[in-house]
Amino acid sequence: MPVSVYRMPVPDYVTRMREHIGHDLLLLPGAGAVVRDARGWILLLKRSDNGQWSLPAGMIEPGEQPGEAILREITEETGIVAAQVQPLGWLDPMATITGFRVLPLVARLAPDIAPVADPREVDEVFEVPLAHLLQPANLRRVPIEYRGRRRHVLEYLPHQGGARIWGATASILGNLMERLAAAELR
Repeated sequence: MPVSVYRMPVPDYVTRMREHIGHDLLLLPGAGAVVRDARGWILLLKRSDNGQWSLPAGMIEPGEQPGEAILREITEETGIVAAQVQPLGWLDPMATITGFRVLPLVARLAPDIAPVADPREVDEVFEVPLAHLLQPANLRRVPIEYRGRRRHVLEYLPHQGGARIWGATASILGNLMERLAAAELR
């Protein structure tokens, strides 16, 4: 299997921090959301900065709590306001290979909400059915090359030729699937 090469754009503020601290490990606080609607579909966004499919997510601003950050990010990226989002609980925090420490929130959308992509941040909105993500055969480990090192990340097989869900997004969704499977066994 060929190895994907992924080059992530580095924000200016991270570049400025790197000038001061070098290449030491830097974990930036971030929040992400697994947003599900009443039909059982998961909201994904195609980011305008790098073309990758992801969950609504972003940096936690100074003085902001993680829950406030993710509700702000959902609004900024999709136009969905906080009153239309019902937080359900947190998944396991995760550190990404790109230097973020993400705290994922699981939330449900109010019925009949139509997200609208903000073109400054999002090129497209896509939904994938929870049933697709629950199928173990649809999740695999794939090799990538990142900063000169070969690594393995999770990747979901595309649903009906849709979005490539991989890396941190696939790991967060995989964590949700583990939680749902464990809850079924109880």
